[in-house]
Amino acid sequence: MSVLYITENGIKIGINGGVVQVTKDNEILQTVPKETIDSIFIFGNAQMTTQCTKFCLERKVHVSYHSMSGKYFGCLHSVGNVNVKRLKTQVFLSEDTDFPLEISKKIIEAKINNQLVVGKRYLRNSSAIMEEQIFQISNSRKKAKGAKSIEQLMGYEGIASRNYFEILSEVIDKDFKFSGRNRRPPSDPFNAMLSFGYTMIMNEIYGILESRGLNPFVGFLHQDKEKHPTLASDIMEEWRPVIVDSVVMSLIQGHEISINDFYYNEETGACLFKKDAMKIFLEKMEKKMRCEVKYLDYIVGETDFRHAIWHQIGLFIKALENNCPEEYIPFKIR
Repeated sequence: MSVLYITENGIKIGINGGVVQVTKDNEILQTVPKETIDSIFIFGNAQMTTQCTKFCLERKVHVSYHSMSGKYFGCLHSVGNVNVKRLKTQVFLSEDTDFPLEISKKIIEAKINNQLVVGKRYLRNSSAIMEEQIFQISNSRKKAKGAKSIEQLMGYEGIASRNYFEILSEVIDKDFKFSGRNRRPPSDPFNAMLSFGYTMIMNEIYGILESRGLNPFVGFLHQDKEKHPTLASDIMEEWRPVIVDSVVMSLIQGHEISINDFYYNEETGACLFKKDAMKIFLEKMEKKMRCEVKYLDYIVGETDFRHAIWHQIGLFIKALENNCPEEYIPFKIR
């Protein structure tokens, strides 16, 4: 399946015979076979024809709208995705005490595990010695399994993440040094890339959740946040280190992107991509999403990250409909 990224103002997206056609000033920039389109991400001011909009709604193609800096505005919504029975189950269990905690413990323990593995991988190629940070992450992973509340669980997650980012800051190229995770707005290039990447993954997950009859705004770990797709945030947690963090570190350590590829908004202080840097980042993310996944033991044959997320959401649905958190097997790397 194909994902179409629109990153220029003044673009027009339409249908021409059997293809989705991208034009600017009457010049054809790109064509993609209609049957292969899975998602369209629009950044900035672009136009989509009524014919193309209708096609996306009928075929349940996820279309999301963002500012040029990556801020999410919303998406097309097709009524063909509605599953009332599944939605009722989701809402009912989100108000339960046991299910949200048990499913959240699985997700966060997997996230911390993946942070630990990623952190150790980068330390192998560095002279840095960060035994205390490794201990704190390992200890948080252990404690997360026995958390008695969501608040306690998020406390362990916070400790693990703080130490994890200390490791990344120590091993990263010196031009990209940062002082911890920051957002709204991101104040340095490293955090700008993380925030943008997390937005991309969250909206991929948003589209899958919606297509499978779940409400992205009814979460279990992240609960009751106005105008925030909390379930998409829940599902994203275990994928953050494996996909986004790894992509960002690879771009930096491989010198595929430089400190000069970013600029600062004078009014907000936000660190933002320059135009060409955004394209580099999106291409790297898309390449990652198409990489083979090796850690889903229940899948026969090869699959990529995009389809792995789809399969994981299927497991989540199974656990939800059976009211059995144990049936959810989180994604862990080794």
